[in-house]
Amino acid sequence: MRIIFAGTPQFSADHLQALLDQGQHQVVAVYTQPDRRSGRGKKLQASPVKKIAEQANIPVLQPLTLKDEGALQALAQLNADVMVVAAYGLLLPQVALDTPKFGCINIHASLLPRWRGAAPIERAIIAGDPSTGITIMQMALGLDTGDMLFKSTCDITADETGDSLRSKMTSLGIPLLFKTLSAIDAQALAPEPQNDNHSNYAVKIDKKEALINWHESAEQIDRKIRAFTSAMGCHTFLNEQRIRIVRATPIASNNDIAEGTVVAINKKTITVQCNKSCLEISMLQIPGAKAMDIAALLNGRPDFFKIGDFFSSPITIDSEQ
Repeated sequence: MRIIFAGTPQFSADHLQALLDQGQHQVVAVYTQPDRRSGRGKKLQASPVKKIAEQANIPVLQPLTLKDEGALQALAQLNADVMVVAAYGLLLPQVALDTPKFGCINIHASLLPRWRGAAPIERAIIAGDPSTGITIMQMALGLDTGDMLFKSTCDITADETGDSLRSKMTSLGIPLLFKTLSAIDAQALAPEPQNDNHSNYAVKIDKKEALINWHESAEQIDRKIRAFTSAMGCHTFLNEQRIRIVRATPIASNNDIAEGTVVAINKKTITVQCNKSCLEISMLQIPGAKAMDIAALLNGRPDFFKIGDFFSSPITIDSEQ
């Protein structure tokens, strides 16, 4: 089949690469977000999807919108059988959804109708979901509301991170994509409507969520740390220094001590009081240094932390920090 692929981040790029490696279909064009400025030099950076497409000499289109006449004409001229969409980042109008012969399918990183929207991987971890998975759906005009075509499930482990779960999702998504394309080619799909009564939304991650609130439970804080590991990390402040928490473990505690207080220090961890619980921190990042184990930090700077030190939380620091 003639396929248009639309996606932007690494999750999308991995699916595109797998599609090219399989070689059973012709990818006639790739749609991806416009190049963005990033890094210290604020240089324009191509998306992971664009880089793979260029390496494979596939035409790349980067429209700001798919709603104008010119963009829709370019889409129609590709004469595609199907468009495969994975974390593209642009809304497709109905005319675009109807342009390919068999419409557009979406690789969504949740078990729909749960976690429709932009951040299903992170939201599943933060919510403490025991499992999640991939849904491939026939795209409709609503946000992730289309009929479901195939699903595949995986567990969310107690130490799951955003990175590790994204890797699991890729491993599930690639064979499920191949299965879906084969079913489309054979005209053997059995679409299943979503139950809107069971839906919820994975709203886009806000940077403010990365600021640790020590008045939450240690379990809640740990979930956010793990969910945000690759995206932006979770941070707090100690003596006006920004401290990024990379790895931690929630533990039980009956201490009647102010949340955010360092209550214990040993060679491998520091323990901070949370709401009716404690967080045992084993890896962090201090200003001007790379992420490191507590053992390595204390070996070089044994007095960096003291029992009784107080980590700031959103309630006790200015929101602009």
